[in-house]
Amino acid sequence: MNAVVAAVAVMLVLSLCRVHVVVALIIGAVTGGLLGGLGLEATLEAFQDGLGKGANVALSYALLGAFAVAIAKSGLAHVVADKALGLVNSRAQDGHGMLKGLLILVLGGVAVSSQNILPIHIAFIPLLVPPLLYVMGRLNLDRRLVACVLTFGLITPYMFLPVGFGGIFLNDILLANVTESGADVADVNVMTAMGLPALGMLLGLLVAIFFTYRNPRHYDTASVGQADTVHNASRPRALLVALVAIVTAFVLQLWLDSMIIGALAGFVIFSVSGVVRWKEADDVFTEGMKMMAMIGFIMITAAGFAEVMRATGSIQTLVDGSAELIGGNKALAALLMLLVGLLITMGIGSSFSTIPIIAAIYVPLAMQLGFSPLAIVALVGTAAALGDAGSPASDSTLGPTAGLNADGQHNHIWDTVVPTFLHYNLPLLAFGWLAVMVL
Repeated sequence: MNAVVAAVAVMLVLSLCRVHVVVALIIGAVTGGLLGGLGLEATLEAFQDGLGKGANVALSYALLGAFAVAIAKSGLAHVVADKALGLVNSRAQDGHGMLKGLLILVLGGVAVSSQNILPIHIAFIPLLVPPLLYVMGRLNLDRRLVACVLTFGLITPYMFLPVGFGGIFLNDILLANVTESGADVADVNVMTAMGLPALGMLLGLLVAIFFTYRNPRHYDTASVGQADTVHNASRPRALLVALVAIVTAFVLQLWLDSMIIGALAGFVIFSVSGVVRWKEADDVFTEGMKMMAMIGFIMITAAGFAEVMRATGSIQTLVDGSAELIGGNKALAALLMLLVGLLITMGIGSSFSTIPIIAAIYVPLAMQLGFSPLAIVALVGTAAALGDAGSPASDSTLGPTAGLNADGQHNHIWDTVVPTFLHYNLPLLAFGWLAVMVL
């Protein structure tokens, strides 16, 4: 068996068996290295050489985590939750249809903002969603629809907009790994490459809103209890500092193309202003790094895994064999590569970690089959994003479930995983394949 195929298979099977992803990646890398004839010492050396390539992304995540905790300390997230709840309550007289639309708009807008303007990822969900469960129950709003809205907001911005988490996914991971694997993407506009796949995500959201979950679904409001608005005790000065920090971080990441500098500048503003007390700054920073530590370690380990795969020399063998088997059929090749990406991302639960694994294999194969650089970026990006929605282990599904199941009336698998899988992976697969074929 080809060493690369064996390594990916071992990693995927172990991940699906709920072995920790970092452990699964290490075991898969060692398996591939030994089968590829490297020997244990050379395998470990290649693995260690690759670890540094994931350090930039890991550091970006760590600083974003610290920045997110500092934002939470300022009370801004509570204010957002309070205002959203107040807005919903103030429009109660407008009728259920209007109120449902307003709820969906608020939740979707906050979810989208959490990936770029207010880069706190899923941290807003436990603050905003549980207080709204009573309102959702009174409106008979299907929580499966809310899960789809939240998941759309957590995924689509990072796979299309190169800002915040999107800057990490698109620039630091996608373009960097495609370049590392041999493709020249210097002139590629990543938004053009990922435009059609993002449109597929939008189509899935519209289907969920206007067709699949438009009918009422009844919940036991007595078990929820009427939630009051979150009373915010934050000082106006703290909120002003938070806004200044967010704007500064946003401008710097656009200007310098560095999420690290942007997040660091934002955290420094919180510390110097006193919103985060100087004696607490170390604890806040550490808390934020802990929050993002697992994702960072997965990214570093995935980079080591990919380096071992390159060192075995088995990638070219796999590419040659696959090209011969496919027989130059670009349509079939694109479909198969997207499906494999879906399986890998669902197995490890992170689209960010999938790219280093698949780019080392897909880029040489796509180049041999004659795909353009733009199509290759669309192929690798879509293959990685596939499965983020619908993976039981993904933050994009675990986050919504954590908020919607606060009263025990929302099942993770059947009410979040299955709906998001059907509404997003199917159109993303179709639109991603179309993008690869036409670009």
